[in-house]
Amino acid sequence: MKTKSMLFILMTAILFVACDLFQDKVEEETNLSEKSARLIKAENDFGFELFKNVFASEKKIENIMVSPLSVSLALAMTYNGANGETKTAMEKTLKVYGLTPDDINTSYLDLVEALKSLDPKVLLEIANAIYYRDDFTVENNFISINKNYYDAEVSALDFSSPQAVNTINNWVAEKTNDKIETILEEITRNQVMFLLNAIYFKGTWQKEFNIESTKRLPFYLENGNSIQTETMQRLDTLPYTSNDLFSAVKLSYGKGNFNMFVFLPEPGRNIQEIVNDMDKDNWKTWMENFQETQSVDIKLPRLKYEYEITLNDVLTEMGMGIAFTGAADFTGINKNGGLQIGFVKHKTFIEVNEEGTEAAAVTIVAIEYTSVGSGPQKVPFYVNRPFIFTITEKDTGAILFIGTVKNPQLN
Repeated sequence: MKTKSMLFILMTAILFVACDLFQDKVEEETNLSEKSARLIKAENDFGFELFKNVFASEKKIENIMVSPLSVSLALAMTYNGANGETKTAMEKTLKVYGLTPDDINTSYLDLVEALKSLDPKVLLEIANAIYYRDDFTVENNFISINKNYYDAEVSALDFSSPQAVNTINNWVAEKTNDKIETILEEITRNQVMFLLNAIYFKGTWQKEFNIESTKRLPFYLENGNSIQTETMQRLDTLPYTSNDLFSAVKLSYGKGNFNMFVFLPEPGRNIQEIVNDMDKDNWKTWMENFQETQSVDIKLPRLKYEYEITLNDVLTEMGMGIAFTGAADFTGINKNGGLQIGFVKHKTFIEVNEEGTEAAAVTIVAIEYTSVGSGPQKVPFYVNRPFIFTITEKDTGAILFIGTVKNPQLN
Protein backbone atom coordinates (compact mmCIF):
# COMPACT_ATOMS: atom_id res chain seq x y z
CA MET A 1 0.00 0.00 0.00
CA LYS A 2 2.73 2.44 0.96
CA THR A 3 4.78 2.00 -2.20
CA LYS A 4 1.62 2.14 -4.34
CA SER A 5 0.73 5.38 -2.65
CA MET A 6 4.16 6.80 -3.34
CA LEU A 7 3.78 6.02 -7.04
CA PHE A 8 0.39 7.68 -7.23
CA ILE A 9 1.28 10.78 -5.23
CA LEU A 10 4.42 11.21 -7.30
CA MET A 11 2.10 12.15 -10.13
CA THR A 12 0.49 14.96 -8.20
CA ALA A 13 3.86 16.60 -7.73
CA ILE A 14 4.48 17.11 -11.43
CA LEU A 15 1.08 18.81 -11.74
CA PHE A 16 2.05 21.66 -9.49
CA VAL A 17 5.70 22.13 -10.38
CA ALA A 18 4.86 25.23 -12.41
CA CYS A 19 2.79 26.71 -9.60
CA ASP A 20 5.43 26.10 -6.95
CA LEU A 21 8.04 27.93 -8.97
CA PHE A 22 6.42 31.22 -8.15
CA GLN A 23 6.18 30.88 -4.42
CA ASP A 24 8.39 32.96 -2.13
CA LYS A 25 11.92 33.30 -3.52
CA VAL A 26 11.15 32.47 -7.14
CA GLU A 27 8.25 34.89 -7.18
CA GLU A 28 10.67 37.66 -6.22
CA GLU A 29 13.24 36.61 -8.84
CA THR A 30 10.73 36.75 -11.70
CA ASN A 31 9.38 40.14 -10.58
CA LEU A 32 5.80 39.17 -11.34
CA SER A 33 3.15 41.85 -11.08
CA GLU A 34 0.54 41.74 -8.35
CA LYS A 35 -2.08 40.62 -10.87
CA SER A 36 0.19 37.88 -12.22
CA ALA A 37 0.81 36.65 -8.68
CA ARG A 38 -2.94 36.62 -8.16
CA LEU A 39 -3.38 34.55 -11.30
CA ILE A 40 -0.82 32.03 -10.03
CA LYS A 41 -2.77 31.63 -6.80
CA ALA A 42 -5.90 31.11 -8.91
CA GLU A 43 -3.99 28.60 -11.03
CA ASN A 44 -3.02 26.66 -7.89
CA ASP A 45 -6.61 26.69 -6.64
CA PHE A 46 -7.92 25.54 -10.04
CA GLY A 47 -5.28 22.80 -10.21
CA PHE A 48 -6.14 21.34 -6.83
CA GLU A 49 -9.87 21.29 -7.55
CA LEU A 50 -9.30 19.84 -11.03
CA PHE A 51 -7.12 17.04 -9.64
CA LYS A 52 -9.56 16.28 -6.82
CA ASN A 53 -12.42 15.93 -9.27
CA VAL A 54 -10.39 13.80 -11.70
CA PHE A 55 -9.24 11.61 -8.80
CA ALA A 56 -12.82 11.19 -7.61
CA SER A 57 -14.04 10.27 -11.11
CA GLU A 58 -11.37 7.65 -11.85
CA LYS A 59 -12.27 4.70 -9.64
CA LYS A 60 -10.73 2.03 -11.87
CA ILE A 61 -7.69 3.87 -13.29
CA GLU A 62 -4.62 3.30 -11.14
CA ASN A 63 -2.24 5.93 -12.50
CA ILE A 64 -3.65 9.33 -13.37
CA MET A 65 -1.94 12.56 -14.29
CA VAL A 66 -3.22 15.94 -15.38
CA SER A 67 -1.58 19.25 -16.22
CA PRO A 68 -3.66 22.09 -14.74
CA LEU A 69 -1.58 24.60 -16.68
CA SER A 70 -2.35 22.94 -20.01
CA VAL A 71 -6.08 22.73 -19.27
CA SER A 72 -6.29 26.32 -18.03
CA LEU A 73 -4.39 27.72 -21.02
CA ALA A 74 -6.70 25.96 -23.48
CA LEU A 75 -9.75 27.17 -21.54
CA ALA A 76 -8.33 30.69 -21.24
CA MET A 77 -8.12 30.93 -25.02
CA THR A 78 -11.70 29.65 -25.27
CA TYR A 79 -12.76 32.13 -22.57
CA ASN A 80 -11.85 34.99 -24.91
CA GLY A 81 -14.83 33.98 -27.04
CA ALA A 82 -17.31 33.69 -24.17
CA ASN A 83 -19.92 36.23 -23.09
CA GLY A 84 -22.73 36.50 -20.55
CA GLU A 85 -23.32 33.67 -18.10
CA THR A 86 -20.88 31.43 -19.96
CA LYS A 87 -18.07 33.93 -19.41
CA THR A 88 -18.92 34.27 -15.71
CA ALA A 89 -19.05 30.48 -15.26
CA MET A 90 -15.64 30.06 -16.88
CA GLU A 91 -14.16 32.82 -14.69
CA LYS A 92 -15.41 31.07 -11.57
CA THR A 93 -14.20 27.67 -12.70
CA LEU A 94 -10.74 29.02 -13.55
CA LYS A 95 -10.76 30.90 -10.19
CA VAL A 96 -10.03 34.20 -11.95
CA TYR A 97 -13.35 35.85 -11.10
CA GLY A 98 -12.65 39.50 -10.29
CA LEU A 99 -9.82 39.88 -12.79
CA THR A 100 -10.58 41.66 -16.06
CA PRO A 101 -10.10 39.78 -19.35
CA ASP A 102 -7.06 41.97 -20.04
CA ASP A 103 -5.64 41.13 -16.59
CA ILE A 104 -6.16 37.43 -17.25
CA ASN A 105 -4.58 37.43 -20.70
CA THR A 106 -1.65 39.62 -19.65
CA SER A 107 -1.00 37.50 -16.58
CA TYR A 108 -1.02 34.25 -18.57
CA LEU A 109 1.42 35.83 -21.02
CA ASP A 110 3.72 36.84 -18.15
CA LEU A 111 3.40 33.41 -16.51
CA VAL A 112 4.30 31.46 -19.64
CA GLU A 113 7.24 33.75 -20.48
CA ALA A 114 8.56 33.50 -16.93
CA LEU A 115 8.22 29.70 -16.89
CA LYS A 116 10.10 29.25 -20.14
CA SER A 117 13.00 31.48 -19.10
CA LEU A 118 13.65 30.20 -15.57
CA ASP A 119 16.23 27.49 -16.14
CA PRO A 120 18.38 26.95 -19.24
CA LYS A 121 19.09 23.40 -18.00
CA VAL A 122 15.41 22.49 -18.15
CA LEU A 123 13.59 22.29 -21.47
CA LEU A 124 10.04 23.62 -21.13
CA GLU A 125 8.05 24.22 -24.30
CA ILE A 126 4.51 25.61 -24.29
CA ALA A 127 2.56 25.95 -27.53
CA ASN A 128 -1.00 26.95 -28.46
CA ALA A 129 -2.97 26.57 -31.67
CA ILE A 130 -6.43 27.23 -33.08
CA TYR A 131 -7.76 25.37 -36.11
CA TYR A 132 -11.13 26.37 -37.56
CA ARG A 133 -13.27 25.19 -40.45
CA ASP A 134 -12.46 27.12 -43.59
CA ASP A 135 -16.09 28.17 -44.23
CA PHE A 136 -16.63 29.29 -40.61
CA THR A 137 -16.37 33.00 -39.80
CA VAL A 138 -14.28 33.84 -36.73
CA GLU A 139 -14.33 37.27 -35.06
CA ASN A 140 -11.09 39.16 -35.72
CA ASN A 141 -10.81 40.27 -32.10
CA PHE A 142 -10.89 36.65 -30.89
CA ILE A 143 -8.08 35.72 -33.25
CA SER A 144 -5.92 38.74 -32.46
CA ILE A 145 -6.20 38.33 -28.67
CA ASN A 146 -5.18 34.69 -28.81
CA LYS A 147 -2.34 35.42 -31.21
CA ASN A 148 -1.01 38.34 -29.18
CA TYR A 149 -1.31 36.92 -25.65
CA TYR A 150 -1.03 33.15 -26.23
CA ASP A 151 1.15 33.13 -29.34
CA ALA A 152 -1.44 30.82 -30.86
CA GLU A 153 -0.94 29.45 -34.34
CA VAL A 154 -4.25 30.10 -36.13
CA SER A 155 -5.16 28.19 -39.29
CA ALA A 156 -8.24 27.52 -41.40
CA LEU A 157 -8.63 23.90 -42.50
CA ASP A 158 -10.95 21.97 -44.77
CA PHE A 159 -12.59 19.88 -42.04
CA SER A 160 -14.19 17.63 -44.66
CA SER A 161 -10.75 16.41 -45.70
CA PRO A 162 -9.25 13.41 -43.88
CA GLN A 163 -5.98 15.34 -43.87
CA ALA A 164 -7.41 17.82 -41.33
CA VAL A 165 -7.23 15.27 -38.50
CA ASN A 166 -3.66 14.43 -39.51
CA THR A 167 -2.71 18.11 -39.51
CA ILE A 168 -3.94 18.55 -35.94
CA ASN A 169 -2.37 15.32 -34.68
CA ASN A 170 0.92 16.15 -36.40
CA TRP A 171 0.99 19.48 -34.55
CA VAL A 172 0.44 17.62 -31.26
CA ALA A 173 3.21 15.13 -31.98
CA GLU A 174 5.64 17.87 -32.99
CA LYS A 175 4.98 20.03 -29.92
CA THR A 176 5.34 17.10 -27.50
CA ASN A 177 8.42 15.60 -29.15
CA ASP A 178 6.31 12.59 -30.19
CA LYS A 179 5.46 11.70 -26.59
CA ILE A 180 1.78 12.24 -27.41
CA GLU A 181 1.05 11.35 -31.02
CA THR A 182 -2.71 11.84 -31.32
CA ILE A 183 -5.48 13.83 -29.65
CA LEU A 184 -8.23 13.68 -32.28
CA GLU A 185 -9.77 10.66 -33.99
CA GLU A 186 -12.34 12.32 -36.25
CA ILE A 187 -14.01 15.61 -37.09
CA THR A 188 -17.79 15.59 -37.11
CA ARG A 189 -20.02 17.75 -39.32
CA ASN A 190 -21.04 20.12 -36.52
CA GLN A 191 -17.52 20.87 -35.25
CA VAL A 192 -16.13 24.21 -36.36
CA MET A 193 -13.05 24.89 -34.21
CA PHE A 194 -10.38 23.22 -32.08
CA LEU A 195 -8.28 25.08 -29.52
CA LEU A 196 -5.14 23.28 -28.39
CA ASN A 197 -2.41 23.62 -25.81
CA ALA A 198 0.70 21.44 -25.65
CA ILE A 199 3.35 21.36 -22.93
CA TYR A 200 6.65 19.49 -23.09
CA PHE A 201 9.00 19.24 -20.10
CA LYS A 202 12.42 17.62 -19.86
CA GLY A 203 14.48 18.12 -16.74
CA THR A 204 17.68 16.48 -15.55
CA TRP A 205 18.04 15.85 -11.84
CA GLN A 206 20.45 18.14 -10.05
CA LYS A 207 21.92 14.92 -8.74
CA GLU A 208 21.22 11.91 -10.92
CA PHE A 209 20.53 8.44 -9.56
CA ASN A 210 23.29 5.91 -10.18
CA ILE A 211 21.84 3.33 -12.56
CA GLU A 212 24.02 0.65 -10.93
CA SER A 213 22.09 1.18 -7.69
CA THR A 214 18.76 0.47 -9.35
CA LYS A 215 17.33 -2.84 -8.21
CA ARG A 216 14.11 -4.81 -8.47
CA LEU A 217 12.30 -4.24 -5.19
CA PRO A 218 8.79 -5.03 -3.94
CA PHE A 219 6.00 -2.63 -4.85
CA TYR A 220 2.92 -3.13 -2.66
CA LEU A 221 -0.49 -2.78 -4.28
CA GLU A 222 -3.65 -1.51 -2.61
CA ASN A 223 -5.10 -5.02 -2.50
CA GLY A 224 -2.16 -6.23 -0.42
CA ASN A 225 -0.34 -8.04 -3.23
CA SER A 226 3.16 -7.06 -4.28
CA ILE A 227 5.07 -6.91 -7.54
CA GLN A 228 8.75 -6.47 -8.33
CA THR A 229 9.63 -3.14 -9.94
CA GLU A 230 12.84 -1.38 -11.01
CA THR A 231 13.58 1.00 -8.13
CA MET A 232 16.14 3.81 -8.15
CA GLN A 233 18.10 4.42 -4.95
CA ARG A 234 20.37 6.99 -3.39
CA LEU A 235 21.37 8.39 0.02
CA ASP A 236 21.21 12.17 -0.08
CA THR A 237 20.86 15.46 1.77
CA LEU A 238 17.79 17.26 0.51
CA PRO A 239 14.57 19.05 1.60
CA TYR A 240 12.34 16.70 3.59
CA THR A 241 9.22 17.02 5.71
CA SER A 242 6.92 14.71 7.63
CA ASN A 243 3.72 14.93 9.64
CA ASP A 244 1.02 12.55 10.82
CA LEU A 245 -0.38 12.33 7.28
CA PHE A 246 2.70 11.88 5.07
CA SER A 247 6.43 12.21 4.62
CA ALA A 248 7.78 14.01 1.55
CA VAL A 249 10.98 14.90 -0.30
CA LYS A 250 11.84 17.59 -2.80
CA LEU A 251 13.88 16.54 -5.85
CA SER A 252 15.32 19.35 -7.96
CA TYR A 253 15.98 19.67 -11.67
CA GLY A 254 18.61 21.84 -13.34
CA LYS A 255 19.53 24.84 -11.26
CA GLY A 256 16.65 24.28 -8.87
CA ASN A 257 13.72 26.28 -10.22
CA PHE A 258 11.89 23.14 -11.28
CA ASN A 259 11.26 20.51 -8.62
CA MET A 260 9.37 17.31 -8.06
CA PHE A 261 7.74 16.68 -4.68
CA VAL A 262 7.08 13.07 -3.68
CA PHE A 263 4.43 12.54 -0.97
CA LEU A 264 4.31 9.19 0.83
CA PRO A 265 1.34 8.49 3.16
CA GLU A 266 2.25 7.46 6.68
CA PRO A 267 1.44 3.87 7.74
CA GLY A 268 -2.30 3.57 8.23
CA ARG A 269 -3.01 6.59 6.04
CA ASN A 270 -3.73 6.66 2.31
CA ILE A 271 -3.57 8.91 -0.72
CA GLN A 272 -7.27 9.73 -0.50
CA GLU A 273 -6.61 11.52 2.77
CA ILE A 274 -3.82 13.58 1.21
CA VAL A 275 -6.04 14.48 -1.75
CA ASN A 276 -8.80 15.54 0.64
CA ASP A 277 -6.42 18.00 2.30
CA MET A 278 -5.04 19.43 -0.93
CA ASP A 279 -5.91 23.11 -1.15
CA LYS A 280 -3.92 26.31 -1.53
CA ASP A 281 -3.66 26.95 2.23
CA ASN A 282 -2.46 23.47 3.15
CA TRP A 283 -0.11 23.45 0.17
CA LYS A 284 1.50 26.68 1.39
CA THR A 285 1.96 25.17 4.86
CA TRP A 286 3.42 21.97 3.44
CA MET A 287 5.93 23.87 1.32
CA GLU A 288 7.05 25.97 4.30
CA ASN A 289 7.75 22.86 6.37
CA PHE A 290 10.46 21.38 4.17
CA GLN A 291 13.84 21.33 5.91
CA GLU A 292 17.26 20.41 4.55
CA THR A 293 17.81 16.92 5.97
CA GLN A 294 20.86 14.66 5.92
CA SER A 295 20.98 10.98 5.00
CA VAL A 296 17.58 10.65 3.36
CA ASP A 297 17.44 7.11 1.97
CA ILE A 298 15.44 7.46 -1.26
CA LYS A 299 13.95 4.48 -3.08
CA LEU A 300 11.90 5.66 -6.04
CA PRO A 301 10.33 3.45 -8.73
CA ARG A 302 11.00 4.18 -12.37
CA LEU A 303 7.87 5.41 -14.12
CA LYS A 304 6.59 5.52 -17.67
CA TYR A 305 2.95 5.74 -18.69
CA GLU A 306 0.25 7.70 -20.52
CA TYR A 307 -3.14 8.92 -19.32
CA GLU A 308 -6.13 10.51 -20.99
CA ILE A 309 -9.51 11.81 -19.89
CA THR A 310 -12.45 13.75 -21.33
CA LEU A 311 -13.05 16.56 -18.85
CA ASN A 312 -16.67 17.50 -19.64
CA ASP A 313 -18.09 16.01 -16.44
CA VAL A 314 -15.23 17.26 -14.28
CA LEU A 315 -15.51 20.84 -15.55
CA THR A 316 -19.29 20.71 -15.24
CA GLU A 317 -18.88 19.69 -11.61
CA MET A 318 -16.50 22.64 -11.19
CA GLY A 319 -19.13 25.10 -12.41
CA MET A 320 -18.89 25.64 -16.16
CA GLY A 321 -21.58 23.19 -17.26
CA ILE A 322 -23.38 25.90 -19.24
CA ALA A 323 -20.49 25.97 -21.73
CA PHE A 324 -21.37 22.42 -22.83
CA THR A 325 -25.04 23.15 -23.52
CA GLY A 326 -27.21 24.96 -26.04
CA ALA A 327 -27.40 27.85 -23.56
CA ALA A 328 -23.69 28.61 -24.05
CA ASP A 329 -22.74 32.05 -25.33
CA PHE A 330 -19.64 32.09 -27.50
CA THR A 331 -20.59 35.11 -29.57
CA GLY A 332 -17.02 36.32 -29.10
CA ILE A 333 -15.97 33.55 -31.49
CA ASN A 334 -18.78 34.13 -33.96
CA LYS A 335 -21.31 36.93 -33.46
CA ASN A 336 -24.18 34.73 -34.67
CA GLY A 337 -23.74 32.42 -31.67
CA GLY A 338 -25.23 28.93 -31.69
CA LEU A 339 -21.95 27.47 -30.41
CA GLN A 340 -21.00 25.32 -27.45
CA ILE A 341 -18.04 23.29 -26.24
CA GLY A 342 -18.38 19.76 -27.56
CA PHE A 343 -15.62 18.25 -25.45
CA VAL A 344 -12.43 19.04 -23.56
CA LYS A 345 -9.97 16.17 -23.92
CA HIS A 346 -6.71 15.91 -22.00
CA LYS A 347 -3.76 13.55 -22.53
CA THR A 348 -0.52 13.27 -20.57
CA PHE A 349 2.74 11.33 -20.65
CA ILE A 350 5.49 10.91 -18.05
CA GLU A 351 8.76 9.04 -17.72
CA VAL A 352 10.91 9.19 -14.59
CA ASN A 353 14.31 7.50 -14.62
CA GLU A 354 17.83 7.85 -13.21
CA GLU A 355 18.61 10.92 -15.35
CA GLY A 356 15.47 12.95 -14.72
CA THR A 357 11.92 13.43 -15.91
CA GLU A 358 10.26 13.79 -19.30
CA ALA A 359 6.61 14.80 -19.36
CA ALA A 360 4.07 16.10 -21.84
CA ALA A 361 0.46 17.22 -21.85
CA VAL A 362 -2.08 18.19 -24.50
CA THR A 363 -5.52 19.73 -24.06
CA ILE A 364 -8.01 20.16 -26.90
CA VAL A 365 -11.26 22.13 -26.73
CA ALA A 366 -13.77 21.33 -29.48
CA ILE A 367 -16.22 24.08 -30.44
CA GLU A 368 -19.33 22.95 -32.27
CA TYR A 369 -22.75 24.14 -33.37
CA THR A 370 -25.55 23.60 -30.89
CA SER A 371 -28.41 21.39 -31.98
CA VAL A 372 -30.68 24.45 -31.99
CA GLY A 373 -28.48 27.09 -33.53
CA SER A 374 -26.61 25.21 -36.21
CA GLY A 375 -25.13 27.56 -38.76
CA PRO A 376 -24.42 26.86 -42.42
CA GLN A 377 -22.57 23.63 -43.01
CA LYS A 378 -20.65 22.52 -46.04
CA VAL A 379 -22.26 19.46 -47.67
CA PRO A 380 -19.91 17.93 -50.22
CA PHE A 381 -21.50 17.16 -53.60
CA TYR A 382 -18.90 16.30 -56.19
CA VAL A 383 -20.41 15.15 -59.50
CA ASN A 384 -17.41 13.11 -60.57
CA ARG A 385 -19.06 9.84 -61.63
CA PRO A 386 -22.06 8.70 -63.76
CA PHE A 387 -25.31 10.35 -62.77
CA ILE A 388 -29.00 10.71 -63.57
CA PHE A 389 -30.81 13.97 -64.23
CA THR A 390 -34.42 15.10 -64.59
CA ILE A 391 -36.19 18.21 -65.83
CA THR A 392 -39.60 18.75 -64.28
CA GLU A 393 -42.43 21.27 -64.25
CA LYS A 394 -43.13 22.85 -60.89
CA ASP A 395 -46.93 23.28 -60.83
CA THR A 396 -47.88 19.87 -62.19
CA GLY A 397 -44.86 17.97 -60.98
CA ALA A 398 -44.51 16.51 -64.43
CA ILE A 399 -41.17 15.10 -65.42
CA LEU A 400 -40.24 16.55 -68.78
CA PHE A 401 -36.95 14.87 -69.25
CA ILE A 402 -34.94 12.21 -67.51
CA GLY A 403 -31.55 10.96 -68.48
CA THR A 404 -28.21 9.54 -67.48
CA VAL A 405 -24.69 10.80 -68.03
CA LYS A 406 -21.89 8.30 -68.13
CA ASN A 407 -19.39 10.37 -70.13
CA PRO A 408 -19.96 14.15 -70.29
CA GLN A 409 -17.34 14.44 -73.06
CA LEU A 410 -19.45 12.49 -75.57
CA ASN A 411 -21.56 14.54 -78.05
